[in-house]
Amino acid sequence: MGTVPVDRIRNLALVGHSGAGKTTLGEAILYKAGLTTRLGSVDDGTSLLDFDQESRERKHTVDSCLFHLQHEGHLLNFIDTPGMPDYCGQAIAANAAVETAVVVVSAASGIGVNTRRMFNTAKSYGLARMIVVSRLDAENANLPDVLAAIRETFGKECRPINLPTGGGKAVVDCLERDSGPTDVLDLAECHTALIDAIVETDDELMEQFMESGSVPPEKLAPAISKAVAAGHLIPVLFVSAKHDVGIKELLDAIVKYAPSPVVGKRRSLLVGEGDAARETPIEPSADGEFLAQVFKITSDPKSNIKYSVARVHRGSLTADGQVFVAGERKGQRPGHLLKLHAAEHSEVEAACAGDLVAFAKLDFKIGDVLMAKAGEGRILMPKTPTPMYALALEPKSRADVEKISSALQRLAEEDPCFEYQRDPETNELVMRGLGDLHLTVMQSKMKQHFKVEMTTKTPKIPYRETISTSVKYVEYTHKKQTGGAGQYARVFIDLEPNERGKGYEFIDKIFGGVIDQAFRPSVDKGIRDQMKRGVIAGYPVVDVKVSLVDGKTHPVDSKDIAFQIAGRQVFKKAFVQCKPILLEPIVSLEVTVPTEFMGEITRDIAGKRGQILGQDMLPGNQVCVRAQVPLAEVANYASQLKSVTGGQGSYMMELSHYDVVPPNIQQQIVAQYKAKEEEES
Repeated sequence: MGTVPVDRIRNLALVGHSGAGKTTLGEAILYKAGLTTRLGSVDDGTSLLDFDQESRERKHTVDSCLFHLQHEGHLLNFIDTPGMPDYCGQAIAANAAVETAVVVVSAASGIGVNTRRMFNTAKSYGLARMIVVSRLDAENANLPDVLAAIRETFGKECRPINLPTGGGKAVVDCLERDSGPTDVLDLAECHTALIDAIVETDDELMEQFMESGSVPPEKLAPAISKAVAAGHLIPVLFVSAKHDVGIKELLDAIVKYAPSPVVGKRRSLLVGEGDAARETPIEPSADGEFLAQVFKITSDPKSNIKYSVARVHRGSLTADGQVFVAGERKGQRPGHLLKLHAAEHSEVEAACAGDLVAFAKLDFKIGDVLMAKAGEGRILMPKTPTPMYALALEPKSRADVEKISSALQRLAEEDPCFEYQRDPETNELVMRGLGDLHLTVMQSKMKQHFKVEMTTKTPKIPYRETISTSVKYVEYTHKKQTGGAGQYARVFIDLEPNERGKGYEFIDKIFGGVIDQAFRPSVDKGIRDQMKRGVIAGYPVVDVKVSLVDGKTHPVDSKDIAFQIAGRQVFKKAFVQCKPILLEPIVSLEVTVPTEFMGEITRDIAGKRGQILGQDMLPGNQVCVRAQVPLAEVANYASQLKSVTGGQGSYMMELSHYDVVPPNIQQQIVAQYKAKEEEES
């Protein structure tokens, strides 16, 4: 494939809710372009785009997939994205590579939860949007209702550019035709509305249209993609992928309506931090130094080769050149530059501006900015939701312990919404994702690709211990005589609460030499050690102020370890006298559901000790409920919400602050800890 001029490239992401028909649409596009000899099917496992084992077994897309084709002298790069909310990380990351989000809506099932999310994500990131109504000839399709819902949910900018006709057997172009039979709406009205939407973005065209009542097609064409890029026009098209209705018309419309990298969203290079940051728009041209951004990491399960897929924003790079990650001084040599096409890949001579190109075996991460020479800067990625659904992991065998870290690292590289860490407070290995289905797929991938098996459980809630009152002059003496050298340390401390969030403070108030200067840090060290272990329930202690006020040493038996032990014990003794309390993490929760579930959701949140902060009515008969809830009450909220709403709800959750645990719940937590201690002893 030769070099394609930047203005003849179209980059598009197929987005929408699961089951809307994105992958089937992609298969129909490939078939229509002559790149496949038969129409692939998700249901029977013959889909070219759902080539990975997880997607084929589950009958829905799990990973985003690239494919490309030539149409009317243009290069069309597509990214087929997952539709399940649990996998939205890869779908959102795909926005970093494209100018247009093609939002697929099923005529049979209507607008899904993830359809709204992906539309709004593309809008907030500044992408052009096109809406494709799939399955137009389905038995239960209600086209007037679907169109009304699209305009109510996504705005009056949504204008049909073709309409179904002949009972769903064909589509008629609203721009070229102003009369004729259709299955829905009036063609003449749609034609006029479409012309109005296009000319409104160009003063010269508007003036000509007002004077003569028409605009020549050759003058209208250049303004179309500008209107779409600006969001002033959101084209709506109709297709039936399985019956080859509207597919060619869709490809024609992409060439005509979808903005090229020259017209579409313009990325910027940010250098510096905060107020001192400098923002430079990136000119998407073949000239200038090479500049690209990685938006996808994937690997071949057979060869285990890592592929980093990047969007080239400026310049070009050949295989024998060097590429630098922004902020690093050591370059990497590509060796091979590839175009990914589903499971296949082909080598290209150069990575050129506007194109999507893959690098093999290089050490890149999603979001990395790639440069022709060492330099600084970043390109903002679309914001992804914070993974809050967590599971603690335990390898089934000792042999899996060594393999689990590399498996988790590879999966975290590939999915921006998957994280893992060894919790320093609970010492549990915890993985986090967007829901139970997300983490189930990750476990399956670890078993298939890395031969790692594990058991999972709900992780411990990271409570904190602190105090509510003060105590003064608490004493502890440590004595140990074992025949040889003994141990002796006597310490007195004052203990008081510190301001919330201030942490631990140690104050040496000793005057004179009642405790040698060398042993005072040992007391501090012992206290810190006990704070990590906790006192009443085994959780870290926070926000306390300790004053070392008195003590005594022995000329022979006093030593570092003795004062460490004394520090631990005097802290425990003082802590239990200060009315200890537990603090629990409180999360900010936003739940989006159809309005008929609002009452049930608010009652459920109230029953979880949550505080409702407000409700926002959204287009499309949706409501967003905002609340703050203890993390312990919503640790498994993904499955609970799915059960309540039948899968129609979505939520976002982020840590807000820590607050006091109610006394009755604190008693239960402390009792469980003491019972466990007794069992272990």
